[in-house]
Amino acid sequence: MPKDFYTILGVSRDASEEDIKRAYRKLAHQHHPDKQSGNEAKFKEVNEAYQVLGNKEKRSQYDRFGQTFEGGMPGGGQGGFRWEDFGFGGGQAGPFGGGGVNFEGGDFGDIFETIFDQFGGRPRQTYRRGSDIEAHEELTLEEAFEGLTRTLRFKTHIPCGACAGLGYDKAKGTTKCTTCGGQGKVREEKRTFFGNFSQVKACPKCEGRGEVPNAPCTTCAGKGRVTGNREVPITFAPGIESGQVVKLQGQGEAGEHGSEAGDLYVVVRVKPHATFSRAKTDLSMEVDVKVIDALLGSDIHVRDIGGAEFMVAVPAGFNIREKLKVPGRGMPRFGGVMSSAHRGDLYISFNVKTPKHLSAKARKHLEELKEEV
Repeated sequence: MPKDFYTILGVSRDASEEDIKRAYRKLAHQHHPDKQSGNEAKFKEVNEAYQVLGNKEKRSQYDRFGQTFEGGMPGGGQGGFRWEDFGFGGGQAGPFGGGGVNFEGGDFGDIFETIFDQFGGRPRQTYRRGSDIEAHEELTLEEAFEGLTRTLRFKTHIPCGACAGLGYDKAKGTTKCTTCGGQGKVREEKRTFFGNFSQVKACPKCEGRGEVPNAPCTTCAGKGRVTGNREVPITFAPGIESGQVVKLQGQGEAGEHGSEAGDLYVVVRVKPHATFSRAKTDLSMEVDVKVIDALLGSDIHVRDIGGAEFMVAVPAGFNIREKLKVPGRGMPRFGGVMSSAHRGDLYISFNVKTPKHLSAKARKHLEELKEEV
């Protein structure tokens, strides 16, 4: 039967962290082996329960799957996946040579790695893939309209030129690691309060490769990378918007010993424009117009974001407070073709300008117009 850690500590499943801590202290004090009335087996059981329930992540895992992970993995249900089958928690020596597991300072991921290593899986090497890099780039609205190619320059780890990123002289080769016998992994034994714990890890000398260089590179100290400046060309497609991210695979930080480089993520910011405001592919602008031109429907010269000049007129009966829609004069649709059919619309707001001074003749004509309208 799987152990119920909540029952062991005498708390409910919705107990707070403070309730669990308080219950643990009371029971640990009660059953401590150094006391005359102590109970070593009970004391270990209480500690085991607290190591799980006293940790948020482990408690969450326990609440979802239980101690045996029954129902949480293939083959769950009857029997399911049991720690005892792998020498954990049963008090008997299993395939790892120990009679228990120390949860303190570790996590379930470490335990799973140990299990898979035992079945022949190769441990992860200690050198790592390069980190991803995030960069921010500002574009003008005109640049976002046209699209452009730009070169980004930044400082990061780059492959060592002296050893071509290997970390050693390729001509002088490598030798089988004497620490791990060329296996790339070593077994580490730990003695814990709950018993012995055996774990397979990447060999610290050869870093999991099974071989050691005969002539490590002195330029990069055997890492295969150095700090330097990287130049990366990047193309921003027409119609790109603020907040969009362009991913450049393998253009981030160089990895160690020739391992995979990280990616470069470029976050775009399109700067505000003095004339146009943007909403996706649509643009809006304000145009000054004389009151007489608005009344007569005269042609008004307008220049769009692409620099093309065209003419519009206030239609008869048009409500001057509304925006006039000009189809196909907005921003291009991202990734589309640069044509009016694949562009958003332009919305024009008219700012009607009235004359500061009226001559007597102009006033007379306006009075006559007033009678007509």
